[in-house]
Amino acid sequence: METKLTLRLNKGVIERAKIFAQNHNISLSKMIEAYLESLTTQNDDKVEISPLVKSLSGVIDLDEGFEYKKSYSQHLDEKYK
Repeated sequence: METKLTLRLNKGVIERAKIFAQNHNISLSKMIEAYLESLTTQNDDKVEISPLVKSLSGVIDLDEGFEYKKSYSQHLDEKYK
């Protein structure tokens, strides 16, 4: 069940939060909800994955056996030759 909540915050904080939310394609309400959820359900044994990270999951398909460390090392070698 969703309900309305009124908050009083510094205007600058609100503006920066709106920009952040817009840049990450998430509503300000959902961003605050996710933050409050993470605060109130912290469990030392379980690492909570943020909604942003969850939304990125599965974005890249790599071949099974892809050696990302080797690939990144080669990239750095080429970049800094």
